Amino acid sequence: MHDEFFRLVLAIGLVVTLPVGLYYRVRSQRTREPLDRRQEGLLVLFTLRPIGLTGILGVLTFIANPRWMTWSSVSLPPSARWSGAVIGGLAAALFIWTFRNLGSNITDTVVTRKHHTLIRTGPYHFIRHPFYIATGLTVLASSLTTANWFVGLAGVLAVALLVIRTTTEEAHLARRFGNGYSEYCEQTGRFLPRIKFSSRMQ
Repeated sequence: MHDEFFRLVLAIGLVVTLPVGLYYRVRSQRTREPLDRRQEGLLVLFTLRPIGLTGILGVLTFIANPRWMTWSSVSLPPSARWSGAVIGGLAAALFIWTFRNLGSNITDTVVTRKHHTLIRTGPYHFIRHPFYIATGLTVLASSLTTANWFVGLAGVLAVALLVIRTTTEEAHLARRFGNGYSEYCEQTGRFLPRIKFSSRMQ
């Protein structure tokens, strides 16, 4: 019974977020600019997408029929799986918020497009990579709701590769936007909001 319920939760999550992501992905492709994904580095280039796709296929298989993923299932209390559903809702909201603010600037690699702009609104006002945080939350949510170590392992590996790629991505952005990006980095955290302490004496 629990598997059937969480299967439905995951399906609803996909139905809510996938159309939004596809809309902005298609919209960003209108420029038809070629993107040199080799600039990610060979490690990330040849591993990130296959590993990420593997994890997604694991989730889709669970949605289709949870029994097909019993070989990698783990025993979790219902409260843990419920928390996964809540985290998934937060991840979906962050994804949509991020997509709406990133707009046509979105790419699936470290290379920027000709008319790329530096976004500082929405979640980008607080952190520089909200998309990756949303991805990490999605991995955690999927792992808990499916109660499946294979889904979790593939997701963790994909997120780790995204974190590795972030260094290259920020180097490209720094070259593109110069001092503007340096100032932006001083005001925001990479993955968590930067906490500012006042030094003024009362």
